[in-house]
Amino acid sequence: MSTLTLTKWDTDKLELMIRDIGVAMITTLAPNGTLHSRPMAAPKHAFDGDLWFFTAADSLKAHEVAENSHVNVSFSEPKSERYISISGRASVVHDHARAEAMWTPLLRGWFPGGVDDPRLALLRVEVEHAEYWDAKGSRMLVFFSLAKAATTGHAPKHLGSHANLG
Repeated sequence: MSTLTLTKWDTDKLELMIRDIGVAMITTLAPNGTLHSRPMAAPKHAFDGDLWFFTAADSLKAHEVAENSHVNVSFSEPKSERYISISGRASVVHDHARAEAMWTPLLRGWFPGGVDDPRLALLRVEVEHAEYWDAKGSRMLVFFSLAKAATTGHAPKHLGSHANLG
């Protein structure tokens, strides 16, 4: 379970925000000290405070996580103006029951042996910190707030919600 103590409201809010975003970017620390980001199919299951992704046990990201478990996972949906950044600790997990519950036929392209593929593993991200920006609302209200800020020199207001969790 997550190392961040999320309330039911926090968990529900994050799940709602990431639910229909198809791709997440996960960032690990490469052996040379640089940040290494790559797209991952976003989880299509209920968010319980941890994020779960399919990965190959022998992948570069699995090796990077073994060396340094700190990761960042970001979700972006520009059309609905939702942005989520989650940091935590990742680990490679072999959990056949969870893999079966999360399995979709599209994954066969990466794991031809299905849930019994010997390379299949799960990447678990225990959430330590989450932050989101949700700018839903009238584009006219956002435009008005930006225009007012430009003329008054004061920071714009009413650009949506933002919260730090953890």
